[in-house]
Amino acid sequence: MVEDPSSQMSEDDDRSPPLDPGCPESVSESSSKTRNCTGISGSGSGSTSSIELQAPYPDQVLENVLENVLCFLTSRRDRSAASLVCKSWYRAEALTRSELFIGNCYAVSPRRATARFTKIKSVAIKGKPRFADFNLMPHNWGAHFSPWVASMAKAYPWLEKVYLKRMSITDDDLALLAESFPGFKELVLVCCEGFGTHGLGMVANTCRQLRVLDLIESEINDDDVDWIDCFPESHTYLESLIFDCVECLINFEALERLVARSPRLKKLRLSRLLSIGQLYRLMVRAPQLTHLGTGAFSTSDGMIQSEQEPDYASAFAACRSLVCLSGFRETLPELLPAIYPVCANLTSLNFSYANISAEQLKPVIRHCYKLQTFWVLDSICDEGLQAVAAACKELRELRVFPFDAREDIEGPVSEVGLQAISEGCRKLESILYFCQRMTNAAVIVMSKNCPDLAVFRLCIMGRHRPDHLTGQPMDEGFGAIVMNCKKLTRLAVSGLLTDRAFSYIGEYGKSVRTLSVAFAGDSDNGLKYVLEGCPKLQKLEIRDSPFGDAALRSGLHHYYNMRFLWMSSCRLTRQGCREIAREMPRLVIEVMRDEFVEEDPGENVQILYMYRSLEGPRDDTPKSVDIL
Repeated sequence: MVEDPSSQMSEDDDRSPPLDPGCPESVSESSSKTRNCTGISGSGSGSTSSIELQAPYPDQVLENVLENVLCFLTSRRDRSAASLVCKSWYRAEALTRSELFIGNCYAVSPRRATARFTKIKSVAIKGKPRFADFNLMPHNWGAHFSPWVASMAKAYPWLEKVYLKRMSITDDDLALLAESFPGFKELVLVCCEGFGTHGLGMVANTCRQLRVLDLIESEINDDDVDWIDCFPESHTYLESLIFDCVECLINFEALERLVARSPRLKKLRLSRLLSIGQLYRLMVRAPQLTHLGTGAFSTSDGMIQSEQEPDYASAFAACRSLVCLSGFRETLPELLPAIYPVCANLTSLNFSYANISAEQLKPVIRHCYKLQTFWVLDSICDEGLQAVAAACKELRELRVFPFDAREDIEGPVSEVGLQAISEGCRKLESILYFCQRMTNAAVIVMSKNCPDLAVFRLCIMGRHRPDHLTGQPMDEGFGAIVMNCKKLTRLAVSGLLTDRAFSYIGEYGKSVRTLSVAFAGDSDNGLKYVLEGCPKLQKLEIRDSPFGDAALRSGLHHYYNMRFLWMSSCRLTRQGCREIAREMPRLVIEVMRDEFVEEDPGENVQILYMYRSLEGPRDDTPKSVDIL
């Protein structure tokens, strides 16, 4: 069993170096070796000046050299490896780090993080696990930003960037952030909650050098504050303004003035409350845009009608640098021709809010031959995916979302569309595909045609659905994916799957870091295959599967190396979880229950969330969460 998670963590692309001041056992030996390796030598028989140069501070000389070298390391994995070499490398890596990434806000305390890394200019923190997006966690679970911003306000006066995902943020937090960092430039809030327009107004008014304010899929309270009008009245440094998730009314006149006095603005994504007529006025003001979210791609009865309908196509044509289009909420199909002039330059197109058909898509997609990222609703049907496959030979990422997510309907996309994509888009690296029916044959074809796949997420809606042509489990299809796609790092499985599928994953999925499982497997053996066979596994999400205490115990050797394990509606007991907690004291094991149900659930565990932590159990759990 691994005793020290800080020195033995395996690393992935989303993780910071270990934050425990402790070092590996071999530190003293390694550091003494480096002290004896001087890089200065005299000529001839040596000289006193040579000795004087070598003798005083060899460690300091080495660390100065290291600091200059480590500045070129940008990968978190590389930096983590460097920090584990010896004490001097550990210190030098901390001193040269300007970006801090916290993959779990409870894995380390703000105090420990700020004490080790003292020259940070950019902080990224993730809070709740992904299942919070599906209402599978207590609403008040935690992930509060308050202790973090309080510590950073004291430790990082030169902080410029903050990225938060699934965090609970208050207006007071935003006010403290705005007041504490005079050179603050970038704020990105993804799937966050708790704050409102008052806090946004504080940021806009106080952060005079603000370049980025991105609000992505977050819940913003309406405090009756005109936050758009709070930006500086002269000119701004804004380069990106994203607020497509904001549901409260926007002062359009203030927005238009803001865009006009922001000559550096490159990215603008509007809320659904703004019409295409208002979009036109903004585009005329900002032809330099490269990324545009259209808001509602329809007219509004409340807008003032001009004598003549604006020439929307000319406005798009004037935006010669436009490479990314999104939005298209409440789309009127007859307005889609307006975007034809920019299709040839697009590398990213997001139609995931546009309920359009294959016939409406075809005139658009046939010109998008540079497209690399495409998100769309399944309303385009298999026929629309065939058109994508014919036109978009450079496609790297595809996401197909369900317009109607019910399990009991006959979905409009199937193995036909998936196979067409695999045959036409051979450079595909990432796919998320929602459907109601699939075949092993189509998945096997994709595994052979698209060997560069790093992300494969096939979501067959409906529980335990087999290959709809043969009636067989989907084992061989997913087995082919892990066998043939050697770069695979993220996998989501669904449909009727037996333990055989998990044996394939354990045997061939040596690079898989994130695995999501739903309604799959026969017995504990399925999870055992994965935990014993996937050495790089970092994030494991399981729901509604027949895995119990024995399966959970099979991962004892690996849990300290993982970021988290989530299991809901499985066959776990509290006693089994308590045994894990006793044997692995540096893991935090949270057991959750329905926050609206008062009765004792007994020994059955509804939700298990297990993660490593250098701090031990947190002290801000709600009543519906027990830490074992």
